[in-house]
Amino acid sequence: MKLLIAVTFSVCVLFQYTVFAQKSLPVGTHPPALTFDHFPNRSFAFVWRNWNLVSPEKMAETIKCKPADILNIAQLMGLENQNLLPNKFQDQIYISLLRRNWHLLPYEQLLTLLDMDRERLEFALKEDDFLFHKFGNLKPACPELHYTKPTDEEIKMAVAIKELIRPILEKNNTEAAEDLFEFIDDLKTFDEKIAFVEKDSLAEDQLRFIYSYFGIFGDPLMDEDNDPFPNGLLQKLAQKGVNGVWMHVVLGQLAPQGEVFPEFGEGSEIRLMNLQKIARRAKKFGIDIYLYMNEPRAQPQEFFEQRPQMAGVNRDGFTTMCTSDEQVRNWMEESLTHVFTEVPELGGVFTITASENLTNCASHGGKDQCPRCSKRPYEDIIAEVNRTIANGVHAAKPEAKVIAWDWGWNGHGMAREVIDKLPEDVWLMSVSEWAKPIERGGVSNTVGEYSISAVGPGPRAKSHWSGAKKNLLKTVAKVQFNNTWELSVVPWLPVMDLVARHAANLAQMDIDGVMLSWTLGSYPSPNLEIAKKFSDDPDASIEEVLNSLALERYGRAAVPYVRNAWTTFSTAFEEYPYDIRVVYAAPQQYGPSNLLFLKPTGYRATMVGFPYDDLKGWSGPYPPETLISQFEKMANNWKKGLKFMEGAIEASENLSHKKLLEEDLNLAKAAYLHFQSVGQQGRFIMARDMWLESQKTDKVLKDQVREILEQEKQTAIALLEVSRKDSRIGFEASNQYYYVPQDLLEKVINCQFLINELD
Repeated sequence: MKLLIAVTFSVCVLFQYTVFAQKSLPVGTHPPALTFDHFPNRSFAFVWRNWNLVSPEKMAETIKCKPADILNIAQLMGLENQNLLPNKFQDQIYISLLRRNWHLLPYEQLLTLLDMDRERLEFALKEDDFLFHKFGNLKPACPELHYTKPTDEEIKMAVAIKELIRPILEKNNTEAAEDLFEFIDDLKTFDEKIAFVEKDSLAEDQLRFIYSYFGIFGDPLMDEDNDPFPNGLLQKLAQKGVNGVWMHVVLGQLAPQGEVFPEFGEGSEIRLMNLQKIARRAKKFGIDIYLYMNEPRAQPQEFFEQRPQMAGVNRDGFTTMCTSDEQVRNWMEESLTHVFTEVPELGGVFTITASENLTNCASHGGKDQCPRCSKRPYEDIIAEVNRTIANGVHAAKPEAKVIAWDWGWNGHGMAREVIDKLPEDVWLMSVSEWAKPIERGGVSNTVGEYSISAVGPGPRAKSHWSGAKKNLLKTVAKVQFNNTWELSVVPWLPVMDLVARHAANLAQMDIDGVMLSWTLGSYPSPNLEIAKKFSDDPDASIEEVLNSLALERYGRAAVPYVRNAWTTFSTAFEEYPYDIRVVYAAPQQYGPSNLLFLKPTGYRATMVGFPYDDLKGWSGPYPPETLISQFEKMANNWKKGLKFMEGAIEASENLSHKKLLEEDLNLAKAAYLHFQSVGQQGRFIMARDMWLESQKTDKVLKDQVREILEQEKQTAIALLEVSRKDSRIGFEASNQYYYVPQDLLEKVINCQFLINELD
């Protein structure tokens, strides 16, 4: 399953659906919330989780006390230094805040804490990257939290927390730490000494387009203060060979207001004006803007009360705008013509016509529910949507690229019959590595989505590209060369050999472009330079490309060490126990920040949201022992690569090279600690469950549980040290911060509490 772009809570009120927003917030099965007994009480957990992310005044308002009470609780636990996150980043932290308070506060108090109304939160949970799904399709039942004066026993426990974390903080405070989101200022920095590379046309270049590393989803075109593509970022991307960037938009927000759909188009003039500003600036760097087209968006049932002839398939309270209806197609076509007329600087669009979002009647395989689409072949509906979009775009700008992405077609199966129905002026994009057969830990499998550990292309992409070329269509490979859901908490993975092998393979495939990232993996990294080098010289050897990259980045003395490190990291990463269920459910994104429990929580792991202690859910098709062993094997081999990087630092005599090597080593260490932690957490759960089965009588198992808790505590401390040096660690645009340093300190408290419970 692919995570989709969505809408931030600060702007979703402007979105077309809000006219019909539901009155209630979703709760699902509504099981009892987890308790966090490593804190004196819930108020202490609340202050800890929100410290420096939310003001003491807002926290006090939420739990009905005075700001002084909040400050007192913080001081009791040793949280004395206030460094409140600036307001300008509040839109980029709200998912993290929801996640960390999901088991602490009921909805009403979440609304207060986030300064949101019910309509906005309800919409965000439904539409912001399937947020409610990522949270497990349930809201834990939390009693309302009210501050009470701490008891003597609670104060004693808080003081113990203070004493536990004091030496860790004192050690870490000896070095300067980066503030959250500091990387944004770095990426915005523009070097005026580097000349613009403005081009009127990129037609002769291979297309290489990417997303913004820190772009706020939803409605960025209404918020000039949160520009997803400042000049500094555009400049850095252009230097890495990028000549296109893509933005999430919703057609109903860009279309002009009209008689057929008066609900759409409010604020479209502002959005189009701002879109043109970005497109014109991007042109100065030789970069075109591409729009994400996931249309037409399904609407609440009320939308069709006066237009029943347009209603198609109904699912979860939303109904498709049936594209077999001529008025719907005309609106799509005319709207896109309007957009490209008003912003002729745009490079084109890419389409997703069978995504998780309910759009056309065939998008979720339920076309038989529609009285019109049930009579039509699947391929006709999908091809017609793409043709409609292409007609609208090309009526205004014939040379614009319209890229049809085959994601989801025929349930991710072969879809040559759809390709055969596409018009010649459409490009065909396919995920390169999809369906590639692999074997990890003795388990045979196939790649079910994005992967770096499995080098593409796979059979599905090859077949689809072949079918497209037969029909004279141009082709695009969708890849992830920086990171994937295999591990998305670092901006790029130093597995250069794997990236180079994939890029070399694609260079021989006669493709016309690459989409370098989904919402994750958009950092202007050295990995992108590999793609550029093979694009510039398709016949280059892997050794030539990697040696030249190592030389350019680190200097001659470091080359042999760095090349050994990259190869070691790449070999280690090929042990990744890949499966779509593993990459979405296992705790690799959260690493040692994921809390442990001496009793099973009963909660199931969610899609990149809450891993909990659901070892079975983490494992997918792998036996739990195999999953754990593979992460352990990967971590142990990865550690050898760290030694080579350390050798490169010692060998380097250039201070700037040393600094860059130290930064890149720090990222590699973060990856290692995440892999190590997944193995340790799996071992803990297995040992815990066996100990509980023994009625807590097996001393050997009890000692094993204690030992793993100590290991996990030390891993959290190590990651705290690493992450404080680099604000990119733990961040991913669609999930925001998976964790902040405060969460790693909480894991230390959590582990020590459980160790004490065992004694």
